[in-house]
This record gives sequence, C-alpha cells and structure tokens, in this order.
Amino acid sequence: MMQVTETLNDGLKRGYAITVTAAELEEKVNEKLVEAQPEIEMKGFRKGKVPMALLKKQFGQRLLGEAMQEAVDGAMNKHFEDSGDRPAMQPDVKMTDENWQEGDDVKVELSYEALPDIPEVDLKSVKLEKPVVKADDAAVDEALEGLAENAQDFEPRDEGAAAEDGDQVVLDFVGKVDGEAFEGGAAEDYPLVLGSNSFIPGFEEQLTGVKAGDEKDVTVNFPEEYQAEHLAGKEAVFSCTIKEVKKPVAAKIDDELAKKFGAEDLESLKTQIKERLEAEYAGAARALMKRALLDALDEKVSFDLPPSLVDAEANQIAHQLWHDENPDVQGHDHPEIETTDEHRKLAERRVRLGLLLADLGQKAEIEVSDSEMTQAVMNQARQYPGQERQFFEFIQKNPQMQQQMRAPIFEDKVVDYVFELADVSETEITKDELQKKLEEMDEQEG
Repeated sequence: MMQVTETLNDGLKRGYAITVTAAELEEKVNEKLVEAQPEIEMKGFRKGKVPMALLKKQFGQRLLGEAMQEAVDGAMNKHFEDSGDRPAMQPDVKMTDENWQEGDDVKVELSYEALPDIPEVDLKSVKLEKPVVKADDAAVDEALEGLAENAQDFEPRDEGAAAEDGDQVVLDFVGKVDGEAFEGGAAEDYPLVLGSNSFIPGFEEQLTGVKAGDEKDVTVNFPEEYQAEHLAGKEAVFSCTIKEVKKPVAAKIDDELAKKFGAEDLESLKTQIKERLEAEYAGAARALMKRALLDALDEKVSFDLPPSLVDAEANQIAHQLWHDENPDVQGHDHPEIETTDEHRKLAERRVRLGLLLADLGQKAEIEVSDSEMTQAVMNQARQYPGQERQFFEFIQKNPQMQQQMRAPIFEDKVVDYVFELADVSETEITKDELQKKLEEMDEQEG
C-alpha cells in the first residue's frame, strides 16, 4: 500500500517521500477499465463486450498516467487532511525515479511550507481612538464656492473688448470643404468656450482676439481619424460672424445654483454638502483607525512566517516601489530589482497581519457575498466606459482577478468586525488636525 514518510520538519518547512505501489496503480487502472467497458465499442465486438486484455492494451498506457496523477493527488489530500497542515503556497511535487517504467513503484517527493498556527488575540483589549470631524460652516461655504466656480456663468465684456482664452464667444458659422457647405457644418448663436477643445483642433485658438461684430474665416484640417470619413484629413474653411464676447464669472450662490446640482434650494444643497463632507471625513478617520488597529495587532502577535510568502511579498514591494520611481518604464523589461532589509521588514508585517486577519475572519465565519463582489466589479467596470460587459466577462473567466478583488473586501469586513469588539473611544478633532494625521500616516507608509 501507499507509504508516506516525513523527510524534513524544520520550522515551517516540510518534506515527505510518498511511494505508490505498482499493485495499487494496476488496481486503479483496472477499476477505470471496468468502469469504461460497458460503453466501449471495437471492431469485431459488440458494445460492452470488448475483452479486458484488449482494452488494457489499447487504453492502459493513457489510464496509467491518470491513475498516477490521481494516486499522488489523493495521497497529498489525505496527508493534509490527516496532518491538519495548510500549505502557504502551491506544494512542490516531483518524481524521484527518472528511470521509472511500467511495473515499478512510483516514488514522489512532496515539499511545502506550512501555514503557522495563529495565536488567539484578545480583541477587547485593543484600545482605539475614533477621530470625529464635524463639517463647519466655513468648510460648507468653501465647497459651495468651488461648485459656483465649476458652474460658471458668462457676462458680456465691455464693448469692443477682445476675446481671451476661457471666454465664451457667441457666433454664427458656416463650414465649407472645397467650396461646398457640408452637413452639420453650420450653426447660429453657438456659445463656444475658447480653450474647451470642443471644436476641431486649431479652431478655437484662431478666435482669440476677436470682437463682437467681427467676421473671420477660420481654416482648419479635419483630423485623419475623424469619424465622418468623407471629411477626414480635409481642409475646411469656416466663415464666422461674432455676435458676443463674454467673460466667465462664478455663478451666484443661490437657489438657482442649487437647482443646477439637483437640489431643491440652497439650504438643501448645503445639507447635502455637509453630509458629503462628513462622509469624506468619516472615510479618512476610518483609514486612521485601521492603521492604528494594524499597528496594535502587529505589536500583540508574533509567530513564524513562511519564508516563501515573505520573499514573494518583499519582491512585490520592491517591484512596485521601483516602478513608482521609474514611471516611464511600462513593462517588466528592466534590470533585476534588489530587495532590501527595509522591503523585507515591511513584507513581514504585511504577511503577519494578512495571516492574522485571514484567521480572525475564518474563525468569525466572515465571507464576501456574491452581491458584494458584483458591486465591487460594477464599481471597477465604470473605469472602462462602453466596455463594461467585456470587463465583467474578463473577471468571470479569471479566478486570480476575482481573488484580487475579493481580498480587500474581506479585509475591510474583518477590520469592521474587530472595530465592533475593540475598546473604541471617540475624539472630536478639526478638519486640519485630521489632514495632519493623514499626512503623517502617508509619510510613515512611504
């Protein structure tokens, strides 16, 4: 019968020699042939009546490969079930007999790093401070002024004033290609903001300096990739009559402005702004609390870390930082990147906290629901307008991407679970103090 012998037990490193006997393999092959026999047809025999010796000659070789794979997988799964070990990364499995031939026992070497036992943590003993920031009138007014600037109005410039970049020019125009007017190339009283790049490249710049009452021909070339093929790459002349030149002014902060932003009146817009600001502050405060929680947990727990996980994390950190410092290099065609002690230290913290949070989440039976995953995919799909469906399909077919998206949702749910159990005290601080704390946190991370 199959034998499993331990060959290495050093820290979290484990090694085992597994022997699958030739008799066991033959038995598996015979089982497969018996299972398949009723369905097999062969010339000269009725369906299901092909002799076993002939089936073995025909299919034995292929089934032997399957039987070996299943026997080794079965031995591995049974070992993990019996030992309770969980491998940190994909176990390494290799045959040790290079000259193996049919009829020999199969000898396999299994090696892996086991995930460590995670010590219990008394979460009630974790003390945290929750910063609370109220949105004051000054912050609401500042946000309102920003909205008013974005919703800018235009008012006429003094008579005879020349149009500047950012001004609105109201004009009639007729465009012609080879002396012929073309469809969609004419408009009356069109309000064009100079510098908005809403017209063909080169058009708006030529209107800088025009005055109300001017008539001007603007000559431009349609881009080579223009959507209307019959105009692509052609030269066009637009005869323009300037009606008005207007300068930008911030919109008045009143009920009309509020309606532009979908609110009933100014008071309800202020309430919406206050709620939005306080939600932003709460998000920033949560980030500070999460950082404080991770620091506290990092101090409370200590256990052996699988070297392969730390190496992989340190490499990733070094790689990411190198790309941050060399943003012009897009691909991975670059010199080998050295990992430093600093990278390893950060990697150890991340691996330790990752394993701890995973353990806490598992024990608390925390899971990421289908609807939470769908929501996360939808949020990310918005970054690809017009290609949302392709993005969805890409995620569906890519388990690694699903895992990348699931991990941060799971982590946040575990963090919220710990917040519920921890000893949390609220402290009211100002927006500026919150900003300062966030900057300090960013500096520590950098």
